[in-house]
Amino acid sequence: MKKFPTWLCAARRPQFGGIFLRLLFLVFMVVFCLGIYLIRHPLLRLVGTMWIVDQSPETSDAIVMLGDDNYNSDRAERAAELFKAGWAPRVIASGRYLRPYAGIAELEAHDLADRGVPARAVVQLPHHAEDTREECVVISQLLSSHGWKRVLLVTSNYHTRRARYICSRVLPSGTVLHVVAAKDNEYDPEKWWWSRLGVKIFFHESVGMLVTLWEMRHDEVRTTGSSLFSGVLTLSSLRRIQA
Repeated sequence: MKKFPTWLCAARRPQFGGIFLRLLFLVFMVVFCLGIYLIRHPLLRLVGTMWIVDQSPETSDAIVMLGDDNYNSDRAERAAELFKAGWAPRVIASGRYLRPYAGIAELEAHDLADRGVPARAVVQLPHHAEDTREECVVISQLLSSHGWKRVLLVTSNYHTRRARYICSRVLPSGTVLHVVAAKDNEYDPEKWWWSRLGVKIFFHESVGMLVTLWEMRHDEVRTTGSSLFSGVLTLSSLRRIQA
């Protein structure tokens, strides 16, 4: 029987071991990808709720509705519900100017009136803010001028966590801030990946959150109950948002 040289056998053993390890890694990757595929929907739902905060309302000095409401006026709808439930005596309608003589704040006031909020209870806050951070600065100035310290902040569900992060570092020190999510017909956290608009909103908000974290990395929290990942969305609050 012909024998192979010792050096040749030694050279073949590492080669066989390398092939086995690569095969094992390939099998692992296939199983891993298959597992991700099988649980993709629960994972996407979890990711879809990542930016949502929905805190229980408490008696406050004002309900603050952030501007740029959607076509269905979902933010106005939620703010009106809170007002009619008696959580605050007034609603601040914040909105940027669209023209020198008119802006989103006026449209929001109209939406609130259509939903049963009397004009005397609406505080219009027109401004030239270009983003949420600038808008919160304007809101902070209004709160300080009136001495309002307890605030219910209403914005679209996907925008709540970033809005709270910003407001917690911009509103007057000692402000008691609670964020209440308004459902949004354009973003459903249960199936956001099913529509082009839902995907666009998710990634826009994700990038916006990263930019906010970088820009405000040195700013300290000035309000109560406003850590970045506190107020995780529960099943009951998710049902309330979608109701």
